[in-house]
Amino acid sequence: MLRYIYAQDLNAHADLAHSMFVDRADQFKTRLGWEVCVDQFGEERDQYDALNPLYVIWEMPDGSHGGSMRFLPTTGPVMVNDVFGHLTNDNPIQSPLIWECTRFCLSREATGNVAGALTLAGLEIMRNLGIAHFAGVFDRRMVRIYRSLGFSPEVINSAGSGRDRVSLGLWEYDSDSYHRVAQRAGITPEISRLWFDLSFGGAKAAAPMRMTG
Repeated sequence: MLRYIYAQDLNAHADLAHSMFVDRADQFKTRLGWEVCVDQFGEERDQYDALNPLYVIWEMPDGSHGGSMRFLPTTGPVMVNDVFGHLTNDNPIQSPLIWECTRFCLSREATGNVAGALTLAGLEIMRNLGIAHFAGVFDRRMVRIYRSLGFSPEVINSAGSGRDRVSLGLWEYDSDSYHRVAQRAGITPEISRLWFDLSFGGAKAAAPMRMTG
């Protein structure tokens, strides 16, 4: 299932949070070879994790992390402005209607629908919090993934070539995208909304957890 957790509340989900940060270390440092910091507990964290971001986490049946993303409003410090200013032509993206999405991570144990579930969760955040766009920087391996999920960004700028090519994208919310991603993820909109409501205390009672496909 999907969980929506602000950083300040991660202590209430300690094992899930630990497995998320360990999987981030595995993906970004071990598999992708990024220059990221891994602490003595095997967790990958950076300064943006200290800014109380909103995490979307796919929780596996055993309670461990299956995949996750991190969201921050662009009204505060974000990577797209602090690290990738060359992609914005040094014109910072700053708007309460634009949030940044980073640290898209999949566990080695993730099943095939987790990427789609996380994408649907992003759209659920947009739908519920009135966010018009997500901003994010991605490499070329993600282009095919976004296309397969039915939620590709508008590319604003790109830099580099080959494996080092990165792009700045904007994802815009619309109802068609929401329903298309839900269908491809195999999760009904009703279940997606229930999971969001459960995380924020809005659900009165549990409904049957029915997934399509």
